[in-house]
Amino acid sequence: VPVLCGSALKNKGVQPLINAIVDYLPSPVDVPPIQGQHPETGEIMECAARDNEPLAAITFKVAMMEGRKLSFIRIYSGKVKAGEEVYNPGRKTTEKLSRILRMHANKRERVDTAGAGSLVGIVGLKASATGETLCTKKVPLLLEKIEFYEPVISVAIEPKSHADQEKLDEVLDKFMVEDPTHKVKVDEDTGQTILSGMGELHLEVIISRMLREFKTRVNVGKPQVVYRETIEAQASAGAVFDKEVAGQRHFGEVRLTLRPRPRGEGNIFISDIDEEALPASFVPAIEQGVMESLESGMVMGYPVVDVEVVLKGVSFKESLGSDLAYRVSASMACKEALSKGTPFLLDPIMDVEILIPEPFMGDVIGDLNSRGGKIESIEPQLGIQVIKAVVPMARMFGYSTSLRSATQGRGTFTMQFSHIDRSN
Repeated sequence: VPVLCGSALKNKGVQPLINAIVDYLPSPVDVPPIQGQHPETGEIMECAARDNEPLAAITFKVAMMEGRKLSFIRIYSGKVKAGEEVYNPGRKTTEKLSRILRMHANKRERVDTAGAGSLVGIVGLKASATGETLCTKKVPLLLEKIEFYEPVISVAIEPKSHADQEKLDEVLDKFMVEDPTHKVKVDEDTGQTILSGMGELHLEVIISRMLREFKTRVNVGKPQVVYRETIEAQASAGAVFDKEVAGQRHFGEVRLTLRPRPRGEGNIFISDIDEEALPASFVPAIEQGVMESLESGMVMGYPVVDVEVVLKGVSFKESLGSDLAYRVSASMACKEALSKGTPFLLDPIMDVEILIPEPFMGDVIGDLNSRGGKIESIEPQLGIQVIKAVVPMARMFGYSTSLRSATQGRGTFTMQFSHIDRSN
Protein backbone atom coordinates (compact mmCIF):
# COMPACT_ATOMS: atom_id res chain seq x y z
CA VAL A 1 0.00 0.00 0.00
CA PRO A 2 1.67 3.24 -1.08
CA VAL A 3 1.73 5.82 1.73
CA LEU A 4 2.16 9.50 0.86
CA CYS A 5 2.68 12.34 3.31
CA GLY A 6 2.18 16.02 2.78
CA SER A 7 0.43 19.25 3.74
CA ALA A 8 -2.17 20.78 1.43
CA LEU A 9 -2.03 23.98 3.50
CA LYS A 10 1.68 24.45 2.68
CA ASN A 11 1.36 22.91 -0.80
CA LYS A 12 3.82 20.15 0.05
CA GLY A 13 3.37 16.61 -1.19
CA VAL A 14 0.36 17.50 -3.39
CA GLN A 15 2.16 16.93 -6.72
CA PRO A 16 3.53 13.48 -5.72
CA LEU A 17 0.01 12.54 -4.60
CA ILE A 18 -1.51 13.49 -7.98
CA ASN A 19 1.31 11.67 -9.80
CA ALA A 20 0.68 8.58 -7.65
CA ILE A 21 -3.03 8.67 -8.55
CA VAL A 22 -2.13 8.78 -12.25
CA ASP A 23 0.55 6.07 -11.94
CA TYR A 24 -1.06 3.58 -9.58
CA LEU A 25 -4.86 3.90 -9.79
CA PRO A 26 -6.84 2.49 -12.75
CA SER A 27 -8.53 4.84 -15.19
CA PRO A 28 -12.32 4.43 -15.74
CA VAL A 29 -11.58 2.44 -18.93
CA ASP A 30 -9.34 -0.05 -17.10
CA VAL A 31 -11.98 -1.24 -14.61
CA PRO A 32 -14.95 -3.51 -15.44
CA PRO A 33 -18.18 -1.67 -16.35
CA ILE A 34 -20.26 -0.75 -13.31
CA GLN A 35 -23.54 -2.61 -12.89
CA GLY A 36 -26.94 -1.11 -12.13
CA GLN A 37 -30.45 -2.47 -12.16
CA HIS A 38 -33.67 -1.45 -13.83
CA PRO A 39 -35.83 0.32 -11.18
CA GLU A 40 -38.98 -1.62 -12.14
CA THR A 41 -37.90 -5.00 -13.54
CA GLY A 42 -34.74 -5.45 -11.43
CA GLU A 43 -32.83 -6.49 -14.58
CA ILE A 44 -29.02 -6.10 -14.23
CA MET A 45 -27.58 -3.50 -16.65
CA GLU A 46 -23.92 -2.80 -17.45
CA CYS A 47 -22.63 0.74 -17.96
CA ALA A 48 -19.45 0.88 -20.06
CA ALA A 49 -17.25 3.97 -19.69
CA ARG A 50 -18.09 5.50 -23.08
CA ASP A 51 -19.69 8.82 -24.03
CA ASN A 52 -22.09 7.21 -26.53
CA GLU A 53 -23.66 4.92 -23.87
CA PRO A 54 -26.84 5.87 -21.91
CA LEU A 55 -26.19 8.20 -18.99
CA ALA A 56 -25.33 6.63 -15.60
CA ALA A 57 -24.03 8.99 -12.88
CA ILE A 58 -24.09 9.14 -9.08
CA THR A 59 -24.20 12.15 -6.74
CA PHE A 60 -21.36 11.51 -4.29
CA LYS A 61 -21.37 14.82 -2.39
CA VAL A 62 -23.59 17.85 -1.87
CA ALA A 63 -22.23 21.18 -0.60
CA MET A 64 -23.88 24.52 0.13
CA MET A 65 -21.62 27.16 -1.41
CA GLU A 66 -22.52 30.85 -1.12
CA GLY A 67 -26.07 29.84 -0.28
CA ARG A 68 -26.45 27.68 -3.41
CA LYS A 69 -26.57 23.91 -3.64
CA LEU A 70 -23.61 22.41 -5.52
CA SER A 71 -23.82 18.67 -6.29
CA PHE A 72 -20.67 16.71 -7.17
CA ILE A 73 -21.33 13.82 -9.57
CA ARG A 74 -19.29 10.93 -10.97
CA ILE A 75 -20.27 10.01 -14.55
CA TYR A 76 -19.84 6.27 -15.18
CA SER A 77 -21.20 6.24 -18.74
CA GLY A 78 -22.78 8.64 -21.23
CA LYS A 79 -22.43 12.41 -20.99
CA VAL A 80 -24.26 15.44 -19.58
CA LYS A 81 -24.90 18.81 -21.21
CA ALA A 82 -25.62 22.14 -19.52
CA GLY A 83 -29.31 23.03 -19.80
CA GLU A 84 -30.55 19.46 -20.42
CA GLU A 85 -32.78 17.39 -18.14
CA VAL A 86 -31.76 14.27 -16.21
CA TYR A 87 -33.92 11.69 -14.40
CA ASN A 88 -33.63 10.62 -10.75
CA PRO A 89 -35.18 7.09 -10.65
CA GLY A 90 -35.06 6.88 -6.83
CA ARG A 91 -37.32 9.92 -6.41
CA LYS A 92 -39.02 9.57 -9.84
CA THR A 93 -38.31 13.23 -10.59
CA THR A 94 -36.76 15.12 -13.50
CA GLU A 95 -34.08 17.74 -12.80
CA LYS A 96 -32.51 20.41 -14.99
CA LEU A 97 -28.73 20.95 -15.07
CA SER A 98 -28.29 24.73 -14.95
CA ARG A 99 -24.49 24.73 -15.04
CA ILE A 100 -21.66 22.19 -15.21
CA LEU A 101 -18.44 23.13 -13.40
CA ARG A 102 -14.99 21.56 -13.60
CA MET A 103 -13.55 22.00 -10.12
CA HIS A 104 -9.92 23.12 -9.53
CA ALA A 105 -9.62 23.25 -5.71
CA ASN A 106 -11.27 26.59 -4.88
CA LYS A 107 -11.57 27.69 -8.53
CA ARG A 108 -14.33 26.62 -10.93
CA GLU A 109 -14.39 26.45 -14.70
CA ARG A 110 -17.70 26.38 -16.57
CA VAL A 111 -18.00 23.69 -19.24
CA ASP A 112 -20.83 22.82 -21.63
CA THR A 113 -20.49 19.02 -21.51
CA ALA A 114 -18.84 16.33 -19.40
CA GLY A 115 -18.33 12.70 -20.45
CA ALA A 116 -17.75 9.23 -18.98
CA GLY A 117 -15.17 9.11 -16.18
CA SER A 118 -15.57 12.79 -15.28
CA LEU A 119 -16.03 14.22 -11.80
CA VAL A 120 -17.90 17.53 -12.08
CA GLY A 121 -19.92 19.97 -10.00
CA ILE A 122 -23.55 20.56 -11.00
CA VAL A 123 -25.70 23.58 -10.16
CA GLY A 124 -29.47 23.15 -10.49
CA LEU A 125 -30.22 19.80 -8.82
CA LYS A 126 -32.92 20.64 -6.30
CA ALA A 127 -34.21 17.28 -5.05
CA SER A 128 -31.27 14.90 -5.59
CA ALA A 129 -29.28 14.00 -2.47
CA THR A 130 -25.98 12.21 -1.75
CA GLY A 131 -25.82 8.64 -3.09
CA GLU A 132 -28.65 9.02 -5.64
CA THR A 133 -28.47 7.98 -9.30
CA LEU A 134 -28.92 10.26 -12.32
CA CYS A 135 -29.81 8.78 -15.73
CA THR A 136 -32.15 9.37 -18.69
CA LYS A 137 -35.89 8.73 -18.63
CA LYS A 138 -35.57 6.52 -21.75
CA VAL A 139 -33.02 4.18 -20.12
CA PRO A 140 -33.68 4.31 -16.34
CA LEU A 141 -31.32 2.46 -13.99
CA LEU A 142 -30.35 2.48 -10.31
CA LEU A 143 -26.71 2.30 -9.23
CA GLU A 144 -25.78 0.83 -5.85
CA LYS A 145 -26.50 3.34 -3.07
CA ILE A 146 -23.76 4.64 -0.80
CA GLU A 147 -24.02 3.08 2.68
CA PHE A 148 -23.78 5.66 5.48
CA TYR A 149 -22.92 4.99 9.11
CA GLU A 150 -25.64 5.51 11.70
CA PRO A 151 -25.01 8.41 14.15
CA VAL A 152 -23.62 7.36 17.55
CA ILE A 153 -23.88 10.51 19.65
CA SER A 154 -26.59 13.10 20.19
CA VAL A 155 -27.06 16.50 21.83
CA ALA A 156 -30.19 18.52 22.52
CA ILE A 157 -30.28 21.98 20.92
CA GLU A 158 -32.62 24.94 21.32
CA PRO A 159 -32.55 28.41 19.73
CA LYS A 160 -31.40 31.30 21.92
CA SER A 161 -34.01 33.75 20.59
CA HIS A 162 -37.20 33.91 18.51
CA ALA A 163 -35.17 35.10 15.48
CA ASP A 164 -32.88 32.07 15.81
CA GLN A 165 -35.94 29.77 16.00
CA GLU A 166 -37.11 30.93 12.57
CA LYS A 167 -33.74 30.14 10.98
CA LEU A 168 -32.95 26.93 12.87
CA ASP A 169 -35.13 24.48 10.89
CA GLU A 170 -33.92 25.83 7.55
CA VAL A 171 -30.25 25.66 8.63
CA LEU A 172 -30.61 22.08 9.93
CA ASP A 173 -32.27 21.01 6.65
CA LYS A 174 -29.27 22.40 4.71
CA PHE A 175 -26.83 20.47 6.92
CA MET A 176 -28.78 17.22 6.45
CA VAL A 177 -28.68 17.64 2.65
CA GLU A 178 -24.90 18.11 2.82
CA ASP A 179 -24.14 15.36 5.30
CA PRO A 180 -26.27 12.18 5.49
CA THR A 181 -24.42 11.00 8.65
CA HIS A 182 -25.96 13.94 10.51
CA LYS A 183 -29.58 13.46 11.63
CA VAL A 184 -32.13 15.73 13.29
CA LYS A 185 -35.33 14.65 15.02
CA VAL A 186 -37.82 16.10 17.46
CA ASP A 187 -38.32 13.74 20.40
CA GLU A 188 -42.08 13.31 20.77
CA ASP A 189 -41.78 12.40 24.46
CA THR A 190 -39.66 15.36 25.58
CA GLY A 191 -40.23 17.95 22.80
CA GLN A 192 -36.45 18.43 22.46
CA THR A 193 -34.72 18.88 19.10
CA ILE A 194 -32.06 16.15 19.01
CA LEU A 195 -28.98 16.58 16.79
CA SER A 196 -27.07 13.34 16.11
CA GLY A 197 -23.70 12.79 14.49
CA MET A 198 -20.62 10.58 14.23
CA GLY A 199 -18.80 12.04 17.22
CA GLU A 200 -18.51 15.02 19.53
CA LEU A 201 -16.14 16.84 17.14
CA HIS A 202 -18.61 16.31 14.28
CA LEU A 203 -21.38 17.95 16.33
CA GLU A 204 -19.09 20.77 17.50
CA VAL A 205 -18.24 21.62 13.86
CA ILE A 206 -21.94 21.70 12.91
CA ILE A 207 -22.81 23.97 15.86
CA SER A 208 -19.89 26.33 15.14
CA ARG A 209 -20.91 26.49 11.45
CA MET A 210 -24.45 27.46 12.49
CA LEU A 211 -23.05 30.54 14.20
CA ARG A 212 -20.27 31.34 11.70
CA GLU A 213 -22.08 30.81 8.38
CA PHE A 214 -25.76 31.26 9.23
CA LYS A 215 -25.63 33.54 12.34
CA THR A 216 -27.90 31.09 14.20
CA ARG A 217 -27.22 30.84 17.95
CA VAL A 218 -28.24 27.76 19.91
CA ASN A 219 -27.98 26.41 23.44
CA VAL A 220 -26.58 22.89 23.60
CA GLY A 221 -27.23 20.34 26.32
CA LYS A 222 -27.56 16.67 27.07
CA PRO A 223 -30.66 15.06 25.61
CA GLN A 224 -33.24 14.07 28.18
CA VAL A 225 -33.39 10.30 28.55
CA VAL A 226 -36.89 8.90 28.02
CA TYR A 227 -37.44 6.39 30.81
CA ARG A 228 -40.36 3.99 31.24
CA GLU A 229 -42.10 2.87 34.44
CA THR A 230 -43.55 -0.42 35.65
CA ILE A 231 -44.62 -2.10 38.91
CA GLU A 232 -42.87 -4.69 41.04
CA ALA A 233 -45.80 -6.24 42.92
CA GLN A 234 -49.43 -7.14 42.31
CA ALA A 235 -51.88 -4.50 43.55
CA SER A 236 -55.65 -4.00 43.57
CA ALA A 237 -57.78 -0.87 43.87
CA GLY A 238 -61.29 0.37 43.23
CA ALA A 239 -62.83 3.75 42.47
CA VAL A 240 -66.32 5.25 42.21
CA PHE A 241 -67.40 8.11 39.96
CA ASP A 242 -70.77 9.51 41.02
CA LYS A 243 -71.23 13.10 39.85
CA GLU A 244 -73.60 15.34 38.00
CA VAL A 245 -72.17 16.60 34.72
CA ALA A 246 -74.07 19.05 32.49
CA GLY A 247 -77.31 18.46 34.39
CA GLN A 248 -77.09 14.65 34.18
CA ARG A 249 -75.97 12.21 36.89
CA HIS A 250 -73.22 9.73 35.93
CA PHE A 251 -72.37 6.66 38.02
CA GLY A 252 -69.68 4.01 37.59
CA GLU A 253 -67.68 1.83 39.97
CA VAL A 254 -64.67 -0.25 38.87
CA ARG A 255 -62.33 -2.65 40.73
CA LEU A 256 -59.00 -3.55 39.09
CA THR A 257 -56.01 -5.78 39.79
CA LEU A 258 -52.59 -4.93 38.29
CA ARG A 259 -49.81 -7.50 37.86
CA PRO A 260 -46.26 -7.06 36.51
CA ARG A 261 -45.47 -8.84 33.21
CA PRO A 262 -42.10 -10.05 31.82
CA ARG A 263 -39.91 -7.35 30.29
CA GLY A 264 -40.88 -6.43 26.72
CA GLU A 265 -44.33 -8.09 26.86
CA GLY A 266 -46.26 -4.80 26.77
CA ASN A 267 -49.53 -3.85 28.46
CA ILE A 268 -52.67 -6.00 28.34
CA PHE A 269 -56.25 -5.50 29.55
CA ILE A 270 -58.41 -8.51 30.57
CA SER A 271 -62.09 -8.43 31.58
CA ASP A 272 -62.81 -11.00 34.32
CA ILE A 273 -66.47 -10.14 35.11
CA ASP A 274 -69.75 -11.87 34.26
CA GLU A 275 -71.39 -10.66 31.10
CA GLU A 276 -74.57 -9.92 33.09
CA ALA A 277 -72.75 -7.67 35.60
CA LEU A 278 -72.26 -4.87 33.06
CA PRO A 279 -73.51 -4.19 29.52
CA ALA A 280 -70.74 -5.12 27.07
CA SER A 281 -70.83 -1.62 25.53
CA PHE A 282 -69.17 -0.14 28.68
CA VAL A 283 -66.12 -2.47 28.71
CA PRO A 284 -64.27 -0.55 25.91
CA ALA A 285 -64.72 2.67 27.95
CA ILE A 286 -63.11 0.98 30.97
CA GLU A 287 -60.22 -0.26 28.80
CA GLN A 288 -59.76 3.25 27.36
CA GLY A 289 -59.61 4.75 30.89
CA VAL A 290 -57.01 2.16 31.92
CA MET A 291 -54.79 2.69 28.85
CA GLU A 292 -54.96 6.48 29.23
CA SER A 293 -53.84 6.26 32.86
CA LEU A 294 -50.92 3.98 31.87
CA GLU A 295 -49.57 6.77 29.63
CA SER A 296 -48.33 8.60 32.74
CA GLY A 297 -46.78 6.74 35.69
CA MET A 298 -46.56 7.57 39.39
CA VAL A 299 -42.76 7.94 39.74
CA MET A 300 -41.90 10.69 37.22
CA GLY A 301 -44.84 10.66 34.81
CA TYR A 302 -43.22 8.42 32.15
CA PRO A 303 -45.35 5.83 30.28
CA VAL A 304 -46.03 2.58 32.18
CA VAL A 305 -45.12 -0.68 30.39
CA ASP A 306 -45.33 -4.45 30.96
CA VAL A 307 -48.44 -4.42 33.15
CA GLU A 308 -51.46 -6.75 33.07
CA VAL A 309 -54.69 -5.02 34.11
CA VAL A 310 -57.59 -7.31 35.10
CA LEU A 311 -61.13 -5.96 35.54
CA LYS A 312 -62.30 -7.76 38.70
CA GLY A 313 -65.59 -6.10 39.53
CA VAL A 314 -68.06 -3.34 38.65
CA SER A 315 -71.24 -1.75 40.02
CA PHE A 316 -73.95 -0.76 37.58
CA LYS A 317 -77.03 1.38 38.06
CA GLU A 318 -79.64 1.36 35.33
CA SER A 319 -79.98 4.68 33.47
CA LEU A 320 -77.07 6.25 35.43
CA GLY A 321 -74.20 4.24 33.86
CA SER A 322 -72.24 6.03 31.12
CA ASP A 323 -69.00 5.76 29.16
CA LEU A 324 -67.71 8.87 30.93
CA ALA A 325 -68.34 7.42 34.43
CA TYR A 326 -66.65 4.09 33.71
CA ARG A 327 -63.70 5.67 31.86
CA VAL A 328 -62.97 8.07 34.74
CA SER A 329 -63.48 5.48 37.51
CA ALA A 330 -61.21 2.99 35.64
CA SER A 331 -58.50 5.67 35.32
CA MET A 332 -58.75 6.55 39.05
CA ALA A 333 -58.62 2.87 40.10
CA CYS A 334 -55.63 2.22 37.83
CA LYS A 335 -53.68 5.20 39.26
CA GLU A 336 -54.32 4.02 42.82
CA ALA A 337 -53.25 0.43 41.99
CA LEU A 338 -50.07 1.75 40.30
CA SER A 339 -49.08 3.65 43.44
CA LYS A 340 -49.65 0.52 45.57
CA GLY A 341 -47.69 -1.79 43.22
CA THR A 342 -44.17 -0.48 44.13
CA PRO A 343 -43.56 1.43 40.88
CA PHE A 344 -39.99 1.94 39.62
CA LEU A 345 -38.14 3.39 36.62
CA LEU A 346 -36.87 1.41 33.63
CA ASP A 347 -33.78 2.67 31.77
CA PRO A 348 -33.17 2.42 28.01
CA ILE A 349 -30.30 -0.10 27.78
CA MET A 350 -27.84 0.16 24.87
CA ASP A 351 -25.83 -2.53 23.07
CA VAL A 352 -22.27 -1.16 22.96
CA GLU A 353 -19.41 -2.58 20.87
CA ILE A 354 -15.94 -1.17 21.64
CA LEU A 355 -12.79 -1.73 19.56
CA ILE A 356 -9.55 -1.03 21.45
CA PRO A 357 -5.88 -2.04 21.40
CA GLU A 358 -4.93 -4.70 23.99
CA PRO A 359 -2.91 -2.44 26.40
CA PHE A 360 -5.96 -0.30 27.26
CA MET A 361 -8.29 -3.16 28.25
CA GLY A 362 -8.11 -2.58 32.02
CA ASP A 363 -8.93 1.15 31.89
CA VAL A 364 -11.83 0.69 29.45
CA ILE A 365 -13.41 -2.20 31.41
CA GLY A 366 -13.04 -0.21 34.66
CA ASP A 367 -14.78 2.79 33.04
CA LEU A 368 -17.62 0.58 31.76
CA ASN A 369 -18.12 -0.93 35.24
CA SER A 370 -18.31 2.57 36.76
CA ARG A 371 -21.11 3.38 34.28
CA GLY A 372 -23.17 0.36 35.37
CA GLY A 373 -22.23 -1.60 32.24
CA LYS A 374 -22.33 -5.36 31.98
CA ILE A 375 -19.62 -6.99 29.83
CA GLU A 376 -21.08 -9.75 27.66
CA SER A 377 -18.03 -10.84 25.64
CA ILE A 378 -14.42 -9.97 24.81
CA GLU A 379 -13.16 -11.22 21.43
CA PRO A 380 -9.58 -10.83 20.20
CA GLN A 381 -9.17 -9.77 16.57
CA LEU A 382 -6.17 -8.71 14.50
CA GLY A 383 -4.26 -6.41 16.89
CA ILE A 384 -7.39 -5.28 18.75
CA GLN A 385 -9.91 -6.45 21.34
CA VAL A 386 -13.67 -6.23 20.70
CA ILE A 387 -15.68 -5.67 23.91
CA LYS A 388 -19.44 -6.19 23.75
CA ALA A 389 -21.45 -4.80 26.66
CA VAL A 390 -24.86 -3.50 27.66
CA VAL A 391 -24.92 -0.08 29.37
CA PRO A 392 -27.76 2.25 30.52
CA MET A 393 -28.16 5.04 27.96
CA ALA A 394 -28.14 7.77 30.64
CA ARG A 395 -24.53 6.80 31.58
CA MET A 396 -23.23 6.95 27.98
CA PHE A 397 -23.25 10.73 27.47
CA GLY A 398 -19.72 11.97 26.84
CA TYR A 399 -18.41 8.43 26.46
CA SER A 400 -16.57 9.11 23.18
CA THR A 401 -14.38 11.69 24.97
CA SER A 402 -13.70 9.30 27.87
CA LEU A 403 -12.82 6.49 25.46
CA ARG A 404 -10.45 8.71 23.47
CA SER A 405 -8.73 9.82 26.69
CA ALA A 406 -8.39 6.24 27.98
CA THR A 407 -7.02 4.85 24.67
CA GLN A 408 -4.85 7.75 23.39
CA GLY A 409 -7.44 8.36 20.66
CA ARG A 410 -7.21 4.78 19.32
CA GLY A 411 -10.50 3.38 20.66
CA THR A 412 -13.82 3.47 18.77
CA PHE A 413 -17.32 2.34 19.67
CA THR A 414 -20.78 1.85 18.20
CA MET A 415 -24.00 1.96 20.18
CA GLN A 416 -27.61 1.04 19.45
CA PHE A 417 -30.80 0.61 21.47
CA SER A 418 -31.28 -2.89 22.89
CA HIS A 419 -34.18 -2.96 25.39
CA ILE A 420 -35.55 -1.30 28.51
CA ASP A 421 -34.79 -2.71 31.95
CA ARG A 422 -33.96 -1.77 35.52
CA SER A 423 -30.42 -0.40 35.71
CA ASN A 424 -28.00 -1.61 38.38
